[in-house]
Amino acid sequence: MVDEDRRLKALIEESRKAAEIILEHVDKGDRISVFSHMDADGISAAGILGVALSRIEAKFRIRIERWFDEKIAAEIAAERDSLPVLTDMGSGYLEILNKSMKGKPLIILDHHQPDVKADESFIHVNPQRFGIDGARDLSGAGTTYLTARAISERNKDLAYLAVIGALGDLQDKYEGRSLGGVNSLIVKDAVNTGFLKVETDLLFFGRETRPIHKALAYTTTPFIPGISGEEDKCLTFLTQLGIKIKEDDRWRALRDLSHEEKQKIFSGISDYLVSRGYKSDVTINLIGEVYILVREEPWTPLRDAREFALLLNATGRTEKSGLGVAICMGDRGSCLEEALQTLEEYRKKITENLRWLDEHPDRLEEKENIYVLHGGQTINEKMISAVATILSTNLPNPKKPMIAYSVVPEEGLIKISARTTEDLTRKGFNLGEIMRIAAEKFLGKGGGHDIAAGAQIPIEERRNFLDFVDKMVKEEMKKIADGS
Repeated sequence: MVDEDRRLKALIEESRKAAEIILEHVDKGDRISVFSHMDADGISAAGILGVALSRIEAKFRIRIERWFDEKIAAEIAAERDSLPVLTDMGSGYLEILNKSMKGKPLIILDHHQPDVKADESFIHVNPQRFGIDGARDLSGAGTTYLTARAISERNKDLAYLAVIGALGDLQDKYEGRSLGGVNSLIVKDAVNTGFLKVETDLLFFGRETRPIHKALAYTTTPFIPGISGEEDKCLTFLTQLGIKIKEDDRWRALRDLSHEEKQKIFSGISDYLVSRGYKSDVTINLIGEVYILVREEPWTPLRDAREFALLLNATGRTEKSGLGVAICMGDRGSCLEEALQTLEEYRKKITENLRWLDEHPDRLEEKENIYVLHGGQTINEKMISAVATILSTNLPNPKKPMIAYSVVPEEGLIKISARTTEDLTRKGFNLGEIMRIAAEKFLGKGGGHDIAAGAQIPIEERRNFLDFVDKMVKEEMKKIADGS
């Protein structure tokens, strides 16, 4: 406990330094240029910093990027009379930044594994630097929140956005699908400021907003073949379980169900999955902590923090990230209406991709030590991460990591998303390092977390890259087995 307190204090001290530098530049009249990632965590982080900067009347701009590379680094280096701040990105590309930004002021608010040591002119706020797990205990939005709170205590009311970012980054890996580590302290801030309530319930998508059968159909973690994405079949399934679908001609939502009815649904899904050859523990993902944003309107996706995160992911991955940032900064008008429509389109696309894979099982290749999902150009590179996350929970052999990729022909690249299990990472397996080493060997860039990582490599190196990753995984597995 003493060691944990020391690590947290060191992290908070670094975030305080970042806040001081930001305030100094604001006082000088410099612009703050915020660059962030396009996923829910990155958009939440951008929203947190955007609100914090607007409250001190700073000049600022926000740019959301799909990935980081030399081109973006060069654009950052070309900034004049501004302070660049990277949120939810940068730590895995320090080698590039050290060259382009050497000796210049730069703030990095991230949680990914650093590839090298940062230039001494940078302020690098990252839990990994202080022995805090950046894949489970603090997200990019959480790191940004600590800095915003250091700018002003008033910004404690932004804690709920950091909760959304952490859930969007799938950091709910503690018992009962809860947030732990530093995230749990941020949850307390969100509860204490009156923005959040935490309950235990079934984790259906749309528990607040959708008829039960639609909520079940929209649930993809775990992905339930023959049910996920199939509203008619969900209606039949629930009816056969004896669940009352309507009350006085009004569709019932999950929040309307009794404890006994929820238990009946949970047991029914467990039996169904077992009958399809899945292990019974797959359903563990169906129940856990629910994070309710009590100041949002009931019957909207913003009411449930996981749904809010999915909405942000949808805006980012459909090139409408500005909508997500605006919503995080308080817009509940036209931006929200457009984002809700975007969410529906995004979910339909995910379901189409999953159905396509179900119809083309050959696209999931089992190699000696890994699974490879050949997304080609059918699965858009902005969707491959979400599809990889969903499918990784249902692999026949969960001990094998999954490497999913999409082809990006206009860039001459393949975009890779890799996933592994908690069990392997607890034994020391580090997927982020494998992605980094393998990508660099084949003229690409890679990195991330021990449990979830990514890379971009030239198209022509695809086969060599996959074969090399397969060998690296085999070597790491042998080390784990040998206890070395």
